[in-house]
Amino acid sequence: MACRILVVVGTRPEAVKLAPVVHALRREAWANCRVLAVAQHRELLDRTLAFFGIVPDADLDLMRPGQGLADLTARAIAAIDPVLVEEEPDLVIAQGDTTTVLVAALCAFYRAIRFAHVEAGLRTGDLAQPFPEEGNRSLVARLARWHFAPTPAAAANLRREGIDDARIHVVGNTAIDALLWASPRVDAGAWAARPGSRLLLVTAHRRESLGAPLGELCQALASLANRPDVEILFPVHPNPRVRATVERLLAGRPRIRLCDPLDYPEMVAAMQASALILTDSGGVQEEAPSLGKPVLVLRDVTERHEAVEAGAARLVGMRRDDIVGAASQLLDDPAAYEAMARVRNPFGRGDSARAIVDVLHRTLEP
Repeated sequence: MACRILVVVGTRPEAVKLAPVVHALRREAWANCRVLAVAQHRELLDRTLAFFGIVPDADLDLMRPGQGLADLTARAIAAIDPVLVEEEPDLVIAQGDTTTVLVAALCAFYRAIRFAHVEAGLRTGDLAQPFPEEGNRSLVARLARWHFAPTPAAAANLRREGIDDARIHVVGNTAIDALLWASPRVDAGAWAARPGSRLLLVTAHRRESLGAPLGELCQALASLANRPDVEILFPVHPNPRVRATVERLLAGRPRIRLCDPLDYPEMVAAMQASALILTDSGGVQEEAPSLGKPVLVLRDVTERHEAVEAGAARLVGMRRDDIVGAASQLLDDPAAYEAMARVRNPFGRGDSARAIVDVLHRTLEP
């Protein structure tokens, strides 16, 4: 009898990073893979799953405008638990650090169902940064049977926390699998800068970036847009606090294009077209090195230390002068730019989903 596996996705990044796992599992005769969409994010999740050709077997449609963490968590527990009762999976898989992941692990624990955590072991060491993601990851680590760490450093974090080494597997990051699959299927020309200009791609959405830090970023972008050789593309997160600040400070400025959040294939195309990426996103820190794009990380700490240590990314925080200084150096110094652009991606080669499926097949007990 095939092993019943339930893959739980709630947000766009989860759909991106679990799509290669779903594809790999569905090629296996021993696995009966089904997909539950929690829809912590609605439209972005739907379009991403469609791009990868994945139709959820169940959909909870949990997203509500202005939803708080406690409300979302409570509703997710009440909604996911009956699905586990109905599906009777032998194994639940989730990825990353969201409320969806925490609740999926908790509900599986309550039902004595084994849980596999994809992208396990990332840590900043600061529960407030990123919030609540750092706490979610740490809590999930106490509940998981399989810890699929993207790098040796992530695995070492888990060992320091007392996780049994036999349950930790270094497999790389499935984001690279997804990126390499998507790259030939998108058109970077749609986002290309005008001749003589270079495109700066910007994303910012984290809770700790709201308020004054986001204002500092906007001032930095306004300053960089004064350069005649720069164009800025800023997909603005739908959070009203993000949108209000960004539109107040940047709307209508020459050489700055504000737009709605990009679908995953559009985001891949925009990364391909860019010369430099400024982001507080974790996923972009992982993906950009595979495209040869330097990353300025708009955070004071990161759980993806490997990109910084390899030289593909640089922590600059959210202070205007630091952002402008770091971006200007890369724009004006070809040697500094090339040193970051040619770094080999420390997060994998695109075979992570295969490694995860192989480990599950080898270690699943009847």
